[in-house]
Amino acid sequence: MKEHFSEKLESLRRQLIGMGAEVENQIRLAVEALVEADATKARKVIEHDKVIDQMEIRNDEDAIDLLATQQPVASDLRLLVSSLKINADLERIGDHAVNIAEGAERLSRFRPFKPWIDIPHMAEIARGMLKESLDAFIRKDSALALDVCKRDDLLDEKNKSIIRELLTYMAENPALISASIEIMSVSKNLERVGDLATNIGEEAIYIAEGEMIKHNMGPRPTEPATGG
Repeated sequence: MKEHFSEKLESLRRQLIGMGAEVENQIRLAVEALVEADATKARKVIEHDKVIDQMEIRNDEDAIDLLATQQPVASDLRLLVSSLKINADLERIGDHAVNIAEGAERLSRFRPFKPWIDIPHMAEIARGMLKESLDAFIRKDSALALDVCKRDDLLDEKNKSIIRELLTYMAENPALISASIEIMSVSKNLERVGDLATNIGEEAIYIAEGEMIKHNMGPRPTEPATGG
């Protein structure tokens, strides 16, 4: 019975890893669609979101089934509880990728007035945080997870810097207001990806150490993504 439970738990862990790879790719493609002014690529990101949603449903069902039928304790219980939270965070990251892709679709007819400000660099930081938070989850590496959490402030500052620069453009040239607002939205969505990657890092620490650090890291915004 224990062997059967261990196999199912490992299967759930692998499903989460696969979902993480999918949402990381979604973020990458959405930002590429923006930079390349590729509305077709943006539409593919939007349409692929239903695959992410189905992954979330399956992971939820599997985790709840294990909780209900196996009554796990100690580290197994921590892994299952954290898996439910990580699953929800990954689905929300997928939603933020959709938001970015929708902005890329609308911006595809605009010429960038500066190579998309610092959005590509910000996206690189956010994707790096996501990848490393998932690596920390896989390896139960609390040191790596803590490093991800500490980088969240860098992404927050990038978002503020981009907004300040865009406000200057808008004040100097009202014709850029519409595009600037779209880019602000992309920046905010990337900042939220960093917040969610930090959440995953915190769960990785909880799995590895049994310690909750969330309330020791300072408050972060909790508004949901607007994607489906």
